[in-house]
Amino acid sequence: MDTDAREGAADYDSVYRFIRRRVDTREDAEDLTQDVFLGAADALRRDRLREGDSQLAWLYTVARRRLIDRLRDRQARQRLEAQLGPTSVRSDYEPSIVEALVASLEELEPETRQVIVMKLFEGRRFREIADARDATEEACRARFSRGLAALRERLREKGVTP
Repeated sequence: MDTDAREGAADYDSVYRFIRRRVDTREDAEDLTQDVFLGAADALRRDRLREGDSQLAWLYTVARRRLIDRLRDRQARQRLEAQLGPTSVRSDYEPSIVEALVASLEELEPETRQVIVMKLFEGRRFREIADARDATEEACRARFSRGLAALRERLREKGVTP
């Protein structure tokens, strides 16, 4: 194994251990570590990591941000569940609503659908979406806004209203 590959493997192990000490399961640690390195590959492709920067320090910073995002998402879900309390929606309506939502999402353009899924279901920031889609934040915001309007209309046509 050449020097770069050994250093890369050592960095991966270091970041994995850093994350593993902070999450509940091995699977979560593996997923987050993979996210960190996918972000690193994207940053290298976009020349965001400069020659003199410490690669491992940068990876730790990205890992820390991913952990914070995960904690925020978990806390937001817990707050929402606490506010809503027991669900007031009758369970016999849920399958039809889910089916209508999935069908409506599938009717959208693939790019629009991906932005909506990344924002609403994955909880990503527009900056992350823009980086992943190789687009500007403004373009992603516009696509999201137009996509939500189209999604609302399609759901309304299927008889699903708020």
